[in-house]
Amino acid sequence: MDQQMQNQTNFMETPPHIITVKDSLYLADMLSWNLLAMKKAHFFASQCQDPELINALEKCGQMHQRHYEKILNHLNMNHQNQGLQS
Repeated sequence: MDQQMQNQTNFMETPPHIITVKDSLYLADMLSWNLLAMKKAHFFASQCQDPELINALEKCGQMHQRHYEKILNHLNMNHQNQGLQS
């Protein structure tokens, strides 16, 4: 029981140098989800007439765009670092 508790408290301090197929599929899903949410927020904002709602939807779309770009930046940095190590 103690060993099981110890295994649960251990965590990875640095990310691995490789991305598994499962990880890459999940990252692709995250990019798709954020892109779709960004597009939907922009579309719904264009359909609204209430300026307060338009502003809230645009902020939501911008948040998803930042998340999308952040994921891409992490992937690009990882890809560039791997190229330097080869």
